[in-house]
Amino acid sequence: MPLVTAGVVVLDCAEPEKLAVFYKELLQAEETDAGANLVEIKSADGLRLAFRRDANATPPSWPRPENSLQAHLDFLVEDLDAAERKVVELGGRPLEAKEGPGPYEERGCSDPAGHTFTLRRTRQTAPKQG
Repeated sequence: MPLVTAGVVVLDCAEPEKLAVFYKELLQAEETDAGANLVEIKSADGLRLAFRRDANATPPSWPRPENSLQAHLDFLVEDLDAAERKVVELGGRPLEAKEGPGPYEERGCSDPAGHTFTLRRTRQTAPKQG
């Protein structure tokens, strides 16, 4: 058994209950613990996220350079357009608008509290030809 095992990623925010709802819906997760200042969820694939109340939490300004990124989450998706629509439907927003034709492999977004994350297209696993 390893000395240290992965625990939970904790995001500070002013309203943990609201942010937990966003991620529960986005990840089709379930709430595993809730208290006055912390809400924890777990997705079907085992990802554990928690949201801790911090009345002074300041979201990062990324991609603007005047503030650091702080933390960044990557979510794997099969359909970038559908996932981005879901983010917007749940109160998040796209951060990087891409121009030009063709699919893009990833898109930057933020949750309703301003935490950034990337929707990244899963790699196609088609067999090699020839």
